[in-house]
Amino acid sequence: MTKEIKDLNTVNENIASVQNDVNVTKSKSTKKADGSVADVTKNDTVAEKSKSTKKVDANVVGVASNDVVAEKSKSTKKTDENVVDVAKNDSATEKSKATKQADGSVVDVAVKKEKKTSGVGVAKKQGKKKAKKAPKPIIELQNVSKYYGDMPAAKNVTLKIKKGEFVTLLGPSGCGKTTTLRMIAGFETPSEGKVFIDGADVTNVPPHKRPVNTVFQRYALFPHLNVFKNIAFGLKLKRIPDGVIKDKKGNEYEKLRKLTKQEIKAKVENVLKLVDLEGYGHRDVSSLSGGQQQRVAIARALVNEPQVLLLDEPLGALDLKMRQDMQIELMDMHKKLGITFVYVTHDQEEALTMSDTIVVMRHGLIQQIAPPQVIYDEPANVFVADFIGESNIFSGVMLEDYKVEILGHEFECVDKGFKKNEPVDVVIRPEDIYIIPPDIEKSQAKAVVEKCVFKGDHFEIIAYINDLEIIIHETEKWDVGEEIGIFIKPTDMHIMQKSRLANEIITKMIDKNLVDICDEEIECISDLEAETDVKVTIAFDKVIVHDDEEDGKIGGQVVSSIYKGNYYQCIIRADNYYNFFVDTEDDWLKGDRVGLSFNKEDIKIEKIDPERAEKAQAIMEKKI
Repeated sequence: MTKEIKDLNTVNENIASVQNDVNVTKSKSTKKADGSVADVTKNDTVAEKSKSTKKVDANVVGVASNDVVAEKSKSTKKTDENVVDVAKNDSATEKSKATKQADGSVVDVAVKKEKKTSGVGVAKKQGKKKAKKAPKPIIELQNVSKYYGDMPAAKNVTLKIKKGEFVTLLGPSGCGKTTTLRMIAGFETPSEGKVFIDGADVTNVPPHKRPVNTVFQRYALFPHLNVFKNIAFGLKLKRIPDGVIKDKKGNEYEKLRKLTKQEIKAKVENVLKLVDLEGYGHRDVSSLSGGQQQRVAIARALVNEPQVLLLDEPLGALDLKMRQDMQIELMDMHKKLGITFVYVTHDQEEALTMSDTIVVMRHGLIQQIAPPQVIYDEPANVFVADFIGESNIFSGVMLEDYKVEILGHEFECVDKGFKKNEPVDVVIRPEDIYIIPPDIEKSQAKAVVEKCVFKGDHFEIIAYINDLEIIIHETEKWDVGEEIGIFIKPTDMHIMQKSRLANEIITKMIDKNLVDICDEEIECISDLEAETDVKVTIAFDKVIVHDDEEDGKIGGQVVSSIYKGNYYQCIIRADNYYNFFVDTEDDWLKGDRVGLSFNKEDIKIEKIDPERAEKAQAIMEKKI
């Protein structure tokens, strides 16, 4: 009986502990900014209750057991209307531990053990979390430019790359992406700006002293060495720290040594395993396939354990299937190694597949820096929209906020902040256009199918709305000549300001009815005297393009051509580097030499004051 009383006392103490825990839980409600109360419970509460109830001796039966039940029942009674029972406290542990601040942001409330004062739980208020400092970039380019003579290959490139990031420099041939990579590697010295790696200025540091390794497009393997010796080549030249030495004056110097044969063998075998070439060390490199040679080149770069791996179009020489396989392998290597990859390519699919961040370049300038999905869904300009994936690009008019006119119809959109009736460019991806019956209410416009081509996983449908061509990707086949309705969600339209509304040139009059345009005498209609500062304005569709350069007044080269539904918008760079925007029915190929001319009545002349002319000329020259 004495034992039972002792056990019963133990039970009562444990029940009191449970009641105390209940009180602690009650005190843990924190007030939201809007005045409501959110209960913040601790996992510790449940854990402590569980521990306390487990102490009950299983041998206690009869009256003692009944007393336990009675005591438990008493402990769970409410002392006032705001106190909840143990069962409710148990369910409260599942509640969210977030409280909303006045600015609408949500912060996690840390679960802390509460101090007890006189048996009552006192809740601690959590202050705002301190914002973590952004990690320093492992690579930073500050206003870097590279000129070959007067020709800029890269202009004012500013870029930060985080440690462990997979960054792709993407753009057409001649855009400056490889030049930028070579400046990071140290093979090219910037004409302007600075290059930093891991916080150190390496602008003038030679390549072999930088913590980077490069994989070249043509592999650059040694044909007279086998796979093992190709990979080990850099290791044999490498020196590693081996303590310090002192001279007679007591000055300390770092002692360096070569790697031993055993160390070299271990490193080579480890990297061969990484690139899935175990057992290939004795093979001659000329006996390997293109994909295997590429892996050897990557292994040779990785074996030196660089902080950054630079890859200059490494998959360009491989066939499609092998290239796709190597994309997956490179992604896996990046995850395993955790080092920074900087990858150069002109292949949009490669960039979208592998990258954490894409840097789109054109004419030596960065056009956009963003994750792949943002680059695809929200291109910064028409060039990015046209270069990344397939797009419908139309000229439109922003009628008002949330309403745009394209294809001869009004459409709802989610964009605002444009001027009323402002000309805009509208980008719609082919997969975002839905085909529906033409006679239902949701049909926004009617089109006629011109062509339906099977593309493997979808049908590419070319349809016309009046004279405007529209490309649609659908999973079902539609017959040529069939009338269809189209539906476009407001969120699937991407609206951008036009980069230019007309060709404007700041220049001088040569004489009456004669103006200087791109260092050529061009006829116009104006009574202004010679040497008068003027602004020349020529509409895009008033520039005449000649296939024979000699037929034009100004010579130039086609830089780009973008289809806009029923015409092409070309950029033609004159020999003085001014870019003419031209709306034409003809699709001119990039790189074509053409001639340009204008009808004198299509040239608008406006007199401007010399100070304005000087400023405008300086801005134009800077852009050029």
